[in-house]
Amino acid sequence: MFSTQVCCLKLEHEFEKNKILSEALQTLATEHHKLEQSVVKGSSSRSALSEDEFYDAVSESGSELSLSGFETVASHSFEEDEEEDEGSVMLSSIIMCYFRMSLPAPMFSRNDFSIWSILRNCIGMELSKITMPVIFNEPLSFLQRLAEYMEHTYLIHQANASSDPIERMKCVAAFAVSAVASQWERTGKPFNPLLGETYELVREDLGFRLLSEQVSHHPPVSAFHVEGLRQDFVFHGSIYPKLKFWGKSVEAEPKGTITLELPKHNEAYTWTNPTCCVHNIIVGQLWIEQYGNVELINHRTGEKCCLNFKPCGLFGKELHKVEGYIFDKSKKKLCALYGKWTECLYVVDPAAFEAHKKSDKKSGEERKTSKGGSGVDQEEVPSPAADTVEVIPGSQLLWRIAPRPANSTQMYSFTCFAMQLNELRKEMEGVIPQTDCRLRPDIRAMENGDIDLASEEKKRLEEKQRAARKNRSKSDEEWKTRWFQQGQNPHTRSQDWLFSGGYWDRKYGQLPDIY
Repeated sequence: MFSTQVCCLKLEHEFEKNKILSEALQTLATEHHKLEQSVVKGSSSRSALSEDEFYDAVSESGSELSLSGFETVASHSFEEDEEEDEGSVMLSSIIMCYFRMSLPAPMFSRNDFSIWSILRNCIGMELSKITMPVIFNEPLSFLQRLAEYMEHTYLIHQANASSDPIERMKCVAAFAVSAVASQWERTGKPFNPLLGETYELVREDLGFRLLSEQVSHHPPVSAFHVEGLRQDFVFHGSIYPKLKFWGKSVEAEPKGTITLELPKHNEAYTWTNPTCCVHNIIVGQLWIEQYGNVELINHRTGEKCCLNFKPCGLFGKELHKVEGYIFDKSKKKLCALYGKWTECLYVVDPAAFEAHKKSDKKSGEERKTSKGGSGVDQEEVPSPAADTVEVIPGSQLLWRIAPRPANSTQMYSFTCFAMQLNELRKEMEGVIPQTDCRLRPDIRAMENGDIDLASEEKKRLEEKQRAARKNRSKSDEEWKTRWFQQGQNPHTRSQDWLFSGGYWDRKYGQLPDIY
């Protein structure tokens, strides 16, 4: 075993010798996973992952070495009271040595800027058509934001390893909830991608590679395609974020279908994300809620999982709550799911869940009668003290969010995973295409804390994009997407943007000059 200091020195000064370190990490990860599985209660009802299925071999190529996903494994726990073992501490230390754990500069205050002067004439309009000052952005493109779906990829691996379709549906449901967890307290707006902008993310530690492309500007459509490095899953979709301003809040409806395919089981799951709303954008403290119904469908078996992301409500009691059921094809309730998208997701027997709900409702009415009730403005910030989940006896924990770094508040409320998305390392130069988000100058300037340069570059890029569109219009030239093409989703039969291949051959050629 390497000491943390030795690992740091080797990663920083002897990167070309990473093969030995990779093997050490693989051993640590495997030991941690075995220990974790040994303490899971009722493990006989769950299919344990083999180390080959869960951990992909780290590449010997220094240009694509990725370690940060081990943090996700290390921080993931099936039991609330599980203690950290030596291996997980070691893994976290090594991650801190290799990947950055903070941005080059902290976020700047938005207190001196009035969004009301911009938005007061825009009520009911789509925000995608409104030019917003860069001060309200976060230093990530929307394409990079989409990559945050993959922070909890281990849930896909768990689904793939299970022989029981109901267990697979539980894992997929947990993955769908975890995909929006990174939005908690993220009040900054991601940069709108330029037409033709791309983003790639290779995570050999998590076992996937991702590509996204901005395939349309009006309406704005972002397409993404993720492949398991062992061809064990495909995750893809196209998102059309429809944003509207409603006085004191901004609502983002992520239109578009998401598809997860598990070839081993000949299964495909589809769903859509809930609506996200940012409150108090004019005055007061900003806060976020997700609401709406999400239906996950297993197109092979006919089983469904219906989740309700609950709106806050008058007293804030429902804030962040997620509840739902898994049904078989005859609509029989097989199990109940509950939790909060900011914290965790549990599964329990439907009868126990409904008995708990009935008891909770009765006690709530008694409290209301004894104390009396007064309405609360829904736009006020709900009390964080209420943001806990009461565990129903007999419940099984499906997913728990990884803790955020201590400096997250100063770093746009980013998770560790998010802080690494725009990191541009030397080994990427000459490998990623010129259209990659990491090379976008306005995002880079904002990340470095130069707000004036970021604003100038954002304006320049938008003007350049408009000029290019005018030139195409004059010559009757149509924009051609590079890596995706429109086609029919084979599972929903609806129109979708599908990956056309070729990107990973690294033969880019004649890429558009968008920056």
